[in-house]
Amino acid sequence: MTTFLFLIVFSCLALSFQSYGDERKVHIVYMGGRSKGVSSSSLSSIHHSMLNKVLSSGVSSSESIVYSYGRSFNGFAARLTDEEVEKLSEMDGVVSVLPNTKFQPHTTRSWDFMGLTRNLSLRYPNQGNVIVGVLDTGIWPESESFSGDGLGSLPSKFKGTCQTGGTNFTCNNKLIGARYYNADNFFDPREFKSPRDAIGHGTHTSSTAAGRAVGGASYFGLAEGEARGAVPEARIAMYKVCWLGYGCSGADILKAFDDAIADGVDIISVSLGSGFPFEYYEDPIAIGSFHAMKNGILTSNSAGNAGPFPISVANYAPWSLTVAASSIDRKFVSNVVLGNGNTYIGIAINSFNLGNSVSPLIYGGDAVNVSTGSSELISSYCFDGYMNSQKVKGNLVLCNGLFGEEGIPNADGLGVILSSDNYKDVAFNFRLPATVLSSQDVQEVLAYIRSSSNPIATIKMSDEWNDTLAPTVVSFSSRGPNPITPDILKPDLTAPGVDIIAAWSLAASPTFNPEDQRITKFNIISGTSMSCPHATGAAAYVKSAHPSWSPAAIKSALMTTATPMDSRKNEDAEFAYGAGHINPVKAVDPGLIFDASEQDYITFLCKQGYNTSTLQRLTGDNCTCNGIAPGKAWNLNYPSFSLSVPDNGYALGSFYRTVTNVGFPNSTYYATVFAPENLKISVEPASLSFTQVGEKKSFVVKVDGGKLFQQPIMSACITWFDGVHSVRTPVVVFTTVLPLPFNVDQGADLRSIGKANFPRLNGNLMGN
Repeated sequence: MTTFLFLIVFSCLALSFQSYGDERKVHIVYMGGRSKGVSSSSLSSIHHSMLNKVLSSGVSSSESIVYSYGRSFNGFAARLTDEEVEKLSEMDGVVSVLPNTKFQPHTTRSWDFMGLTRNLSLRYPNQGNVIVGVLDTGIWPESESFSGDGLGSLPSKFKGTCQTGGTNFTCNNKLIGARYYNADNFFDPREFKSPRDAIGHGTHTSSTAAGRAVGGASYFGLAEGEARGAVPEARIAMYKVCWLGYGCSGADILKAFDDAIADGVDIISVSLGSGFPFEYYEDPIAIGSFHAMKNGILTSNSAGNAGPFPISVANYAPWSLTVAASSIDRKFVSNVVLGNGNTYIGIAINSFNLGNSVSPLIYGGDAVNVSTGSSELISSYCFDGYMNSQKVKGNLVLCNGLFGEEGIPNADGLGVILSSDNYKDVAFNFRLPATVLSSQDVQEVLAYIRSSSNPIATIKMSDEWNDTLAPTVVSFSSRGPNPITPDILKPDLTAPGVDIIAAWSLAASPTFNPEDQRITKFNIISGTSMSCPHATGAAAYVKSAHPSWSPAAIKSALMTTATPMDSRKNEDAEFAYGAGHINPVKAVDPGLIFDASEQDYITFLCKQGYNTSTLQRLTGDNCTCNGIAPGKAWNLNYPSFSLSVPDNGYALGSFYRTVTNVGFPNSTYYATVFAPENLKISVEPASLSFTQVGEKKSFVVKVDGGKLFQQPIMSACITWFDGVHSVRTPVVVFTTVLPLPFNVDQGADLRSIGKANFPRLNGNLMGN
């Protein structure tokens, strides 16, 4: 099924990177950093002037231009032909002209699971001054998760606005800002021309990161309890860049970054990603997050839902935080009980209660719709339109595969038993009684149907089981290594992203299916889209404790205090979970941090082959690459170590790092190395002594793994310990592999990927 999923998504996600002929399509004209002292109105005039020089006769710049980026960096988006794109690309000051690529969106037990209890979440009084900016599908402002009751006045630093779109959308002291963007002017009839959320995804991610505490939250009675974010009193600013039936455009994303930076947010959360690896200068999320970093703002990104394929990780720029998805200690189980008394354990979020009643049970392969050209094989997968409704009506149906459940309610079936061996670690929700069994169990159920004259069964409402193996990285979470810079380990860490309950839009289907007319205030979904706001919330929590810390400092604190993961449960090791599982409570007191400035990232880019001219246009200052030759990224002050080696090459590397003391004024840290026998790692010096907070010390890590052949990954770690603080950094050594020729969608809900892309299923890439 995984191979099938991979192929169908590739066939439907091939992006159009160029316009053809005289057809006008939106492009991003990126011009680098904004020069100091130049107003946004002056830049807008420059943009219009540039357009007037290249546009065809009879077309004005006001007709062509979509956005003028000038609040935080320089550039614009405009509708252009191929010829106009070429002319603009050759103009002085233009860094690049990018196609308007589509991106896709990639809980409340989870915070307690990480040790961030409600009392601890309110520990730092500065929390109300922290602003979380979210780029997503919009927000449902009336949700209790976004209540402004009891919160103080707005932070004076916030310069944003609340765009109502002429509707009844309103902001308050919690939801302090909301904007929406639509470069291509595409509106599904079910959408709102405002920041209001028609999909549910943005409401879910926002409340996960910074939602108020809401008691009695549940999904139709399941997972009942208190729903809250990591920083319940922090403020939220929503930037709606994703639309029902359309996706998320690069032009809109870049404009949202431009506004969010200028508005004064502290952390930016982006649960979106591309299906293809881009160079940093071609990726709107990498570009936007670079300028956020320049302005002291950390961007938290989802790693993508393309796992378990290698080199599938999205959002891999070193200046942002890349988050994988892992399980929590709650599992939803929906069992099947047959007429012969046998019980089979299924995985599903099944909120339908059939009680003790039993119903007739049939096999999908026995309900062939001959009039549509179906066959026993096709109908065994229960594909919509290929089922015989006379045989399905009123029955429970056993199906092969995971994505054919829509054929059952549309043929008047009562419920469905599905099959999957690939997704045993994540539960899906459905619009009818349903559960998912292993293929072996499905064969036993089929044998019962074949041997019984009157097969009957029932599907039990979900129970919540304690998952003692948690946390483990979920199968769908995208894996490293980094497709652009293998010597920067990605993902950075992992956070809860499986079966997460959070606020939901009342206009959205809980199952991403327009035929599902149910309404719920809270929903349970899975994806790295759900793990990203957990890291966002944790970053905001650290920011509330340390308002002056840089983005790199916050990121370092989260990575070096992460809980180590068991590689026996995750064979991809650090390529699955990075530094480990996020621990917000420990992150506020990391002891040492690996800080990095804009100049450090500039040096990194020079090492990646950028030239001085490109850098100056990118940063807006007089930085150069003089004296910096292209080479390895080993000396970027990163809280992890990655050594990629050509196949049959020698694993030899030397890494220079500097740490800053944020722990005890007088302290000495000692380095301990954990490594396999065939990997030699030395740390020089092996101890670091500090006499004051803020003091910096440097060290060198030397790695010798000998000659390597077909080595997927060797894992090690270095831990600095002062008797109280453990500062842990992972070390990975591996032979370089070529990236896959394509990647799969960073979808909001894993199940929606298959639904959206299989013929005759009326979905789209957003899972609707």
